[in-house]
Amino acid sequence: MGMMLGTRVRQWRRLRAAALVFASMLSAGVALKAQPTHAVSQHPTQFDSTNGAAENELQTGISLTRQGRFNEALPHLLAATQQGDHSFAAEFDLALCYVGTMQYEPGIKILNDLSTRNQENANVYSLLAQAYIGSDQIQDAVKALHKAAVLAPKNEKLYLFIGDACMERGHYSVGLDVVNLGLKNLSDSVGLLYQRGMFLTLLDQFDAGKLDLERAAQLGKGSEIAYLAAAQKATFEGNMAEVIRVTRVGIKNHESAALMTMLGEALIRSGISPGQTEYGEAVAAMEKSVNLRPDDPTSRIALGKLYLMGSRIEDAIASLEAARQLDPTNTAVYSNLAKAYRRRGDPAKAQEMLGMLSRLNQNQADTIRTAPGERKSSYLGSRSEQTQHSSQPTSRKPGEDQ
Repeated sequence: MGMMLGTRVRQWRRLRAAALVFASMLSAGVALKAQPTHAVSQHPTQFDSTNGAAENELQTGISLTRQGRFNEALPHLLAATQQGDHSFAAEFDLALCYVGTMQYEPGIKILNDLSTRNQENANVYSLLAQAYIGSDQIQDAVKALHKAAVLAPKNEKLYLFIGDACMERGHYSVGLDVVNLGLKNLSDSVGLLYQRGMFLTLLDQFDAGKLDLERAAQLGKGSEIAYLAAAQKATFEGNMAEVIRVTRVGIKNHESAALMTMLGEALIRSGISPGQTEYGEAVAAMEKSVNLRPDDPTSRIALGKLYLMGSRIEDAIASLEAARQLDPTNTAVYSNLAKAYRRRGDPAKAQEMLGMLSRLNQNQADTIRTAPGERKSSYLGSRSEQTQHSSQPTSRKPGEDQ
């Protein structure tokens, strides 16, 4: 179970990216329309709309943010604010990109400033809570959560986004509290039931978690989240055939990067090999997932592994190096890169990757020793999975490491 749990936690980052994209759309549209006085007039420095350069930078930044390309959006949004655009959309999206790239402190600074000028904006407090969770400032996160919940108690996305942050950071008990607060106001929320099922499972309460995942799949029948819930339940049970079946059906109805990656990873774990129809299906799913979510290292690593299986060595290295740029602390990147460089005939580069892997493993061991209980379990699940994969040949089912 530990190996699968580690994968599910990291896979949650794909949904987290989608949540941040949605928040960006709120900042540029709904938030400004709903609260024009808070979002614009209270800014001490008004944006000169005649500044065409700043406007172009802002629009480029917003567009990239909505695509989940947070690293690329950052310089454009910074340029817009430096050139005088202090609109709500510019500053909120800038903070969102900081949070999306795990640069929490500058994001917190901007959001605290925005909160003093937009005290009735639940989206600001929601993103602030996520940033605090990312930086492990739990008490401040809880305060921001409750401010947001008071302002918008029926806003499902508020609880989902903060729950996403808890999931990604490994604060499962806090996340369970967040979701339970949301379910008090939205008892039939499919998304919140899905999250609670995940948190309960990660807290070793799988029987209770399974019930929530089943209920989410039933209540949301036909929706993307329903397919995800059914696939997650099957994954926790180790039933790869069911994961493949569910995700195939889901992809026919939804262009979902998360479902595509789950399908590709499940096919890998089922033991596919080049030449099989399922191998081509896995490659196609992963390539499309990467196109939909270029900032997601999970899909890039799985795609790199598939390319290695098919002896597409240069393609594998390109995909894995891109993943390394996105997530330089992920051990699975280095174990697979070492294989790829060795097969290319570059033993020096392969040894360099193994040296980096050794240092990361040592850092993880140090982190595990000092981590609190629930954080320790998430680290252990992640590490056990990656260790197993680093010892398996890529032509066999190497699992779901990222």
